[in-house]
Amino acid sequence: MSLIAETAVSGTAYSFDMLFSYAVPERLAARIACGCRVLVPFGRGNKRRIGVVMKLSGGDAAGLKSLVSLVDEEPVISDELLKLALYMRENTFCTYFDAVKTMLPPAMSVSAKETFRLVKNFTDTESLTPAAAALLQELSVTEGNREGNREGNRELNELIEKHIIENGRRLPDELCDAGALDSDNVFRQAVGDAAVRMLRLSDRYINDPSDFRLTPKQRQVADFLSETGAAAVREAAYMCGVTESVIKRLCANGAAEEYEAELLRRVEDLSDERVSPADIVLSAEQQRARDAVYEQLVSGRPAVFLLHGVTGSGKTSVFEKLIYDTVEMGRQAMLLIPEIGLTPQILKRFRSLFGERVAVIHSGLSLGQRLDEYKRIKRGDADIVIGTRSAVFAPLSNIGLIIIDEEGERSYKSDSSPRYYAHDIAKQRCGYHGSALLLASATPSIESYYLAERGAYRLLEMKERYRNAPLPEVSMIDMNIEREAGNRTEFSRRLAEEISLNLKNGEQSILLLNRRGYHTIISCCDCYQPVYCPKCSVPLTYHKKNNKLMCHYCGYVSDPVESCPQCGSKHLKNMGFGTQKLEEELSAFFPTARVLRMDADTTFSRYSYEKSFTDFRDGKYDIMIGTQMIGKGLDFPNVTLVGVMSVDKALYAGDFRSYERTFSLITQVVGRGGRGGSRGRAVLQTFIPEHYIMNLAAAQDYKGFYNEEIAIRRAMIFPPVCDMCIFCFSADEEITARLGAEAVIGLMNGRLKELQPATPVRVLGPVRCSYGRINGRYRYRIIMKCKNNAGMRSFISGILTQSAKLKEMKDVALYADMNGDVGV
Repeated sequence: MSLIAETAVSGTAYSFDMLFSYAVPERLAARIACGCRVLVPFGRGNKRRIGVVMKLSGGDAAGLKSLVSLVDEEPVISDELLKLALYMRENTFCTYFDAVKTMLPPAMSVSAKETFRLVKNFTDTESLTPAAAALLQELSVTEGNREGNREGNRELNELIEKHIIENGRRLPDELCDAGALDSDNVFRQAVGDAAVRMLRLSDRYINDPSDFRLTPKQRQVADFLSETGAAAVREAAYMCGVTESVIKRLCANGAAEEYEAELLRRVEDLSDERVSPADIVLSAEQQRARDAVYEQLVSGRPAVFLLHGVTGSGKTSVFEKLIYDTVEMGRQAMLLIPEIGLTPQILKRFRSLFGERVAVIHSGLSLGQRLDEYKRIKRGDADIVIGTRSAVFAPLSNIGLIIIDEEGERSYKSDSSPRYYAHDIAKQRCGYHGSALLLASATPSIESYYLAERGAYRLLEMKERYRNAPLPEVSMIDMNIEREAGNRTEFSRRLAEEISLNLKNGEQSILLLNRRGYHTIISCCDCYQPVYCPKCSVPLTYHKKNNKLMCHYCGYVSDPVESCPQCGSKHLKNMGFGTQKLEEELSAFFPTARVLRMDADTTFSRYSYEKSFTDFRDGKYDIMIGTQMIGKGLDFPNVTLVGVMSVDKALYAGDFRSYERTFSLITQVVGRGGRGGSRGRAVLQTFIPEHYIMNLAAAQDYKGFYNEEIAIRRAMIFPPVCDMCIFCFSADEEITARLGAEAVIGLMNGRLKELQPATPVRVLGPVRCSYGRINGRYRYRIIMKCKNNAGMRSFISGILTQSAKLKEMKDVALYADMNGDVGV
């Protein structure tokens, strides 16, 4: 009986993805394990690809290809995460390898380089086929022309690589099997481990220093190493006042030896003080929430809690106490946050409480930093993980608690394969470890609150701000009245007065405008068409800072146009305003004000969030303006005024979640004010003051909003009363995308008869997406309202697999997204 490895192979498409079976050679049988990466031959040409061993079993290996090489000496993926990959493959309709790949830091991705060399004195040419013998003769001539020369080896490998590309691997593999050709595989990791050159005394010198005749400078280095034990080469040279050549001669004498020590690329520790978690004092409401979760932690049974607390109620203190409780039990904790911008503030606080036990994972770190934080977690050096969505895959081995802060944020849903939802992954991990999942927000998602009402989650509520601080006083300003009164600026008179008052009192203000750039639309006065991105059906935005027109979807950049691309007219009008124009107008209205702008154009650097927010907290700016990144989770005690400039358009974004997002954004940003000793004020500017969403957000009435929203979703049959799968099509030509979508709807209609009436399904479309073209690709979609169960997932998987065989789908890309967004 042979050992067989069921392997997830890279580079497969979903339509033919599966676990591929490979025979394990005897030379690898003792070392291979599930979770190791391997090099495999794939396809008719036996191209080398990286794979991950998902399962090992015994059986008949006759007819199976053999593994080529083992990449890892020990598993890079645990058994738990391998099971999670199987779950992700079934639920997110990705390939097995994509599921595994997303769990590892990008720096751990590997590539294989194969090198060949001829075996000298090979004589068994009669065993070769004529074609193989001819290739061997050609290779021998190439190497013979430059025998013993590195150039000859290079030409030999180039010739073999060219042959493999043009003809496949059959003949080179035959030569290798016959012993005429040797091959080696060298694996290169995307980012290597960081190391520092270290110096220590040799065992010979330690045992008998009298055997060595050292110069005075060498003796000085030896004495230094005797005291310190070991030191970096540069440090030893600096401390002893010698050059590195002295150290090299010391090593050449055998008195010392160099070695490499791992150097972790650490995330900067911003905390300048240490606080004991035991000293955290909770209010009565906070204590009740903590006690409910703590009781579950002690029981060791998995459960999901939804903590609904108003802005400023002190949810973070509850997190800190529960994480302290968890690590005191000898277990591990994870805190997920929605925005990279929140990381510095949270990390500083938790490092002050827990020190080096805290690791951080997010895409703003360098590849090396993410790799080293991953290693710290896997070794057990860190038992608390803080990070954004991808941190949910952190290699913790004994999870006791997972917290998802601002759980209603859609940033927890991945918009690229695998299209997972962090909540679902967290539930799976909590189920495996028997741990508690705590979802928390002032504005929970409708789905989470619905499940809490039905008893699937346990609802915990905190209705008062910490220390009974009042909620901000909200004033709603009708901008129609402002326009009638002759006010053409973007500032209502009330907002201008409040900003002036804050500047006079030395208090800070936050202004939200969820549109970056200067002008949001350049429109033609003759044909009334905006200037569109040539690759997208999206108007270009003018950015004054670099004097460019930019597309915020595909990144296209052009110089400002002087004539309409549609009709050639010279009469163009700049319309709309973004954060750049707001910054300019603020400086004109309030010349002495120090203004900080926070949007995607000012936060390129991984340190820009940290520096800007720290400067604002330290009082170096009076007013912060920005997009939604400033709306949630931030705590600035001196902010007493919040202005919401314009969010009306967000209500009509074409997504059934647009009301929810708008309510959440307004409620959250209003909650940034009044967190110090003074009561906060908020000014909400709108052209639709009668809209119930505006009024409920101004009142910060989440329960009232939920009752309205869930009634609409029940009537329209939208999540959470059903699940919704979106089939997304894209192609270079619109007709190609449309015909592909129509062919798939025909396939679906035929197979849906097998499901109904036992499984009710509603199918809508195909229709163009809200933005019909993005980055040169035309886009269509089919929306299917259904029940997310095993039968439905099998149906969707079958559609994705069978659609690849349709001739109309030849040039069409298709993916399925369960409970994804429909607004783009």
